[in-house]
Amino acid sequence: MDKSNRPSPHNLQTGFRGWLNRRTGIDALLRTALDEPIPGGARLAYIFGSGLLFIFLSQIITGVFLALYYVPSADHAHTTVAYITKSVTAGSFLRSLHAYGASAMVIVLLLHLSQTYLFGAYKGRRELLWLSGCVLFGLVLAMAFTGYLLPWDQRAYFATAVGTNAVGEIPWIGESLTRLMRGGTQMGTLTISRFFVAHVFLIPACIFALIGSHVFLFRKAGAAGPVTENPYKPEQKSEPFYPRQILMDLSLTALLIVGLGILCFLVPMPLGPAANAADPQYIPRPEWYYLPIFQWLKYWHGAASVVGILIIPMVLALAVLAVPFLDRSIERRPWKRPVAMGAYAFVLFALVGLGLRSQYQDQHDPGVVQQLAKQKMEEEEYMHKPFEPELSSASLAAANVALADPEAAKGETIFKAQSCNACHGDGGVGTAAAPALVGISAKFSSDRIAMLLHHPTVKMTAGGMPAVNLPADDLKALIAYLESLK
Repeated sequence: MDKSNRPSPHNLQTGFRGWLNRRTGIDALLRTALDEPIPGGARLAYIFGSGLLFIFLSQIITGVFLALYYVPSADHAHTTVAYITKSVTAGSFLRSLHAYGASAMVIVLLLHLSQTYLFGAYKGRRELLWLSGCVLFGLVLAMAFTGYLLPWDQRAYFATAVGTNAVGEIPWIGESLTRLMRGGTQMGTLTISRFFVAHVFLIPACIFALIGSHVFLFRKAGAAGPVTENPYKPEQKSEPFYPRQILMDLSLTALLIVGLGILCFLVPMPLGPAANAADPQYIPRPEWYYLPIFQWLKYWHGAASVVGILIIPMVLALAVLAVPFLDRSIERRPWKRPVAMGAYAFVLFALVGLGLRSQYQDQHDPGVVQQLAKQKMEEEEYMHKPFEPELSSASLAAANVALADPEAAKGETIFKAQSCNACHGDGGVGTAAAPALVGISAKFSSDRIAMLLHHPTVKMTAGGMPAVNLPADDLKALIAYLESLK
């Protein structure tokens, strides 16, 4: 018998394992994955990549479960998150795991990028590997930004308003980008739906694609090894990925599971009252990883904003992306690369300093301290309240009337698109910010309502009511909806 036609030993396996292997080649796949050579042997410095993959999978799993309950609209978003937090079994823990997981992902990713930079692991035909990692970092920050709005509470609404306003400061294209992100000039259902689609579909799809590319490029270039190793031709003795390195990676995974679990159990992620766009006193503050950017934006106004908001960040981003092209030497030891280490220290201290400066200013402004304490107290009070369904009998009746009249139904859509419900409540039932509109047709005629919409009274203007300028057909539909609120 020709030796070339003999079955290999792994094909002689019997039972289910042999059947599966003959059809999938799983044994060869596992050997390829686990026998990856690591120059210089396994090290704790290499565990961050696997930790990132675990956190991302955790975010996907918890995100899927949260999406089973979530409704991406200004009417229902906050209520569904409140239902998850207060009524669903382990819902608060699950939401906390997802929210804290975002911060954990940013931390581990910063450690991974820092280790790669400090160890010079971007050298030796690893330019594309570095570029894909930097793009992944940007996508993770975008994932955190789009997810922050979805609870639609006070904190989420006003922090995202600040973020989208900051985008609007970009010269030439800022205003268009803000309208694109918000779905209009104001934040509402279109904003939530766009952020939801980006957070659940678009950005994760890009991350999946880039992770696949990153792993492929890593396996193609190979592990860089310790800082004393030649980045082009590794000379130190190699050790396979399995078992020592995989055990080290699993140790970080176990630490993340235990740490996040304890944090979510002891300090659940808070949820504040529903977003109220008419609240003039609320002071927004972003998550910790956006604090340096938040503080940086305070220093640039008017004509200088083009320098601080566009030119400097663009130059810095291009410099980071160009690192492997600028540093072409084979030297990887940190103490032999003073310029690279000095640049890293400067950026690190600048980011930490800006974040601490923001905290310092908040803690030394009595008005801000008092308002932030009030906001925290309101969050705690809301968290202790039992879950309340969103629709009252009045709003249900109004919805039924609107659906019975096509023009009123169109007017209801305009009512929400103009964010009228942010102040007057769903179905015009009224809130602390604005009076109820139920029964307005018994007080005013259609012409009088149109006049008040075009030219609000002094009292209405003082309460935050803007003039409503709509096309004639849209105005007629809006008035029909208001008259249906009986």
